[in-house]
Amino acid sequence: MRIGEIAALAGVTTRAIRHYHHIGLLPEPERRPNQYRVYSVRDAVVLARVRRLTELGLSLDEVRDVLADDAGRELADVLEELDADLARQEAELAERRRRLAVLLAAPPGENEPVSPALAALLAKAPETASPTAAMDREHLTLLDASGAGGAEIYAVLGPLAADPAVLALYERLDGLADAPVDDPRIPLLADELVAAVPDEVFAAIPATRPVVAGLKEALLAEYAPAQAEVVRRVMEAFMERGRG
Repeated sequence: MRIGEIAALAGVTTRAIRHYHHIGLLPEPERRPNQYRVYSVRDAVVLARVRRLTELGLSLDEVRDVLADDAGRELADVLEELDADLARQEAELAERRRRLAVLLAAPPGENEPVSPALAALLAKAPETASPTAAMDREHLTLLDASGAGGAEIYAVLGPLAADPAVLALYERLDGLADAPVDDPRIPLLADELVAAVPDEVFAAIPATRPVVAGLKEALLAEYAPAQAEVVRRVMEAFMERGRG
């Protein structure tokens, strides 16, 4: 048989056959004086087996192992490994679909692609038009995406997110949008914000967690000057409290 004939018989392309020759998966057959390859029925059987195995999801390297002599891997071993890998992929796909379902069910503006733990935390927060509350939500989303958050931290933040008194603190921070940096409201608001965070939050944060260089300055730059002064004081107090 010529290459086109065996390709049709085995259900593969001539390009695939040439690639299998190139990588050593299928030995080169004898050639006629006119240099045309001459394939046997055995070659067709091998090609059909390669096609079936690749359709199952085996890589060409794994197929080579299966087709090898006694030094190669047993087909059953390869198939069991493939089955376990497919099971992992199915579990990952199911989890992704579950997270998508949560996002699709959320009200418009609240369907950010965040972790399930953060989504549960954000769902506890009351509705608000506070710009600084919205900014805090964005910062949590950033930390979540970077891996700096965590289910344990979000769990202990739950009561804080649902507390109407915390929303009142955000609204007071909003009120400093046009204030000078020496506004007398700044120290008191900073102290109340620090006091509102329970000790459990700091216990949930690993002491060895690295701090991204420049993050503090970048966060402060998001706020108006008086607001930034409040946030700066809160950050410094949190650092001291976390070391305590």
